[in-house]
Amino acid sequence: MRFLVRKRRSPPAVIIVALIDVLVVLLIFLMVTTTFKQQPTLKLALPESSSAQKSGAEEHPPLVVNIDADGNFRYGQKNLPVTLDQLRGQLQAEAAKDPDVKLAIRADKKAPWFRIVNVMDAAKDAKIKNLSAFTKDAAKPGN
Repeated sequence: MRFLVRKRRSPPAVIIVALIDVLVVLLIFLMVTTTFKQQPTLKLALPESSSAQKSGAEEHPPLVVNIDADGNFRYGQKNLPVTLDQLRGQLQAEAAKDPDVKLAIRADKKAPWFRIVNVMDAAKDAKIKNLSAFTKDAAKPGN
């Protein structure tokens, strides 16, 4: 006869600290490797252009003025609604800080043309010489 006392085995324990460490490392890896595309908050249907250029990472991104289909102005990265007089003041202030400032107009294709001309006049009054417009590539339908 064998009188051997067997030790009871405890069930395997999951080490939570190690799992949290692994999850934090994965989270940091995903945050570092993810590229964030800046999506405009204002939905505009841009006009098509056969000579549309891809916008790349520029050293000094342009100031952006959005004009929606109703002719309302929105200025800057935060798309703050502004009046034409406020826009003129903002453009003059930016041109005073940097004489080589760039301005980009992003207008809906149904936006009233006189609103685009208003922005161009405000840029001329502020002595901004580099003016461009956002368009979409005519070769790619559905952009």
